[in-house]
Amino acid sequence: MISPIFGSDARMRVSTGKATQSDGRMFTVVVEGFGVGLQRRAERRITVPFPQLQRLMQTIAQQGGRIRAISAGEVPEGTATEAPSPEAPAATPTPARKAPVSHADVPVNLYKPKDPFIGTVLGNYSLLAEGAIGRVNHITFDLSEGNLHYVEGQSIGIIPDGEDANGKPHKLRLYSIASTRHGDNCEGGTVSLCVRQLQYEKDGTTINGVCSTFLCDIEPGAKVKITGPVGKEMLLPPDEDANVIMLATGTGIAPMRAYLRRMFEPAERAKNPEYQFRGKAWLIMGVPKTPNLLYEDDFQRYLAEYPENFRYTKAISREQQNPSGGRMYIQDRVTEHADEIFSLIEDPKTHVYMCGLRGMEPGIDEAMTAAAAAKNLNWSELRPQLKKADRWHVETY
Repeated sequence: MISPIFGSDARMRVSTGKATQSDGRMFTVVVEGFGVGLQRRAERRITVPFPQLQRLMQTIAQQGGRIRAISAGEVPEGTATEAPSPEAPAATPTPARKAPVSHADVPVNLYKPKDPFIGTVLGNYSLLAEGAIGRVNHITFDLSEGNLHYVEGQSIGIIPDGEDANGKPHKLRLYSIASTRHGDNCEGGTVSLCVRQLQYEKDGTTINGVCSTFLCDIEPGAKVKITGPVGKEMLLPPDEDANVIMLATGTGIAPMRAYLRRMFEPAERAKNPEYQFRGKAWLIMGVPKTPNLLYEDDFQRYLAEYPENFRYTKAISREQQNPSGGRMYIQDRVTEHADEIFSLIEDPKTHVYMCGLRGMEPGIDEAMTAAAAAKNLNWSELRPQLKKADRWHVETY
């Protein structure tokens, strides 16, 4: 079932006349900044038949490539044509069975622990309002002096200064990236993290997390060892008409913030003419108190500017009650809206992203199990199918 709020199929941004799926023309796309390694620095020409052109353009847009020209020509009968490069797979997917996104060009491990990138801290500020619990900071690093680039949904590693109890350098910690590929300034060359300081009690003593404390305390101008990027689990689909359901707790908002900026931030949309989101984005966010809501001003602005495309549901555990009179957690909101969420999932254009505390998973599974059973379906069978189709994305800790 497809919700009536969704648009028609993604619009082509190149004139193809009366082209159809049987159109015999081949299209040559001239692209820059597309591929991996040295490929990103060179101009490339990729030739595909018309039915595969839209897919190629979406893949280029997702990976931050720049289309310089597109030309079309007829293919004489019996003439062999050049296949698209493996960096731009063009096979037409079956939405319910095969992932619509190619991950071949996603940058991975450009910098490794033995040879990290040295980034400079550009800014570090608190994301919390007065009365919040804990400490959460937004930290931005300058990447302009190297080749560390990334896409939304990836993570980077941070190696904190100092040594562990055994006198060895600290091991890296991974953090989800909170910025788009263009950075918070939309000019490129930066990356941002959303970091909560880890604190816990042990034998009556408060223990501070090594890397999270290092990052929350760090000053602008300081140098930091950065690795990565890593991760292909949380990548956004290139389809502008996709539906994106986001389930987040705490700093699990980091990748969601990147997605929403790519979708709705005016400067980002100007940077991405091939990606103008028209689907439905639904964020369900869990925090302990209202002052712990992160990036709230931005999300409220998106609600005002894109009311038909963005929906925002909050679970504030220490201020709201669930139907049983207990604290309102994100799984309670999923239960509340399970039928609607499940109906969206029936649309093959819908993707679900979950990021945050691992404890959120059982409750969400329970809610989806009940919603599926109401439709005589088995969630334990359906969820692996969604995962295989690259439509169910989970990153919890």
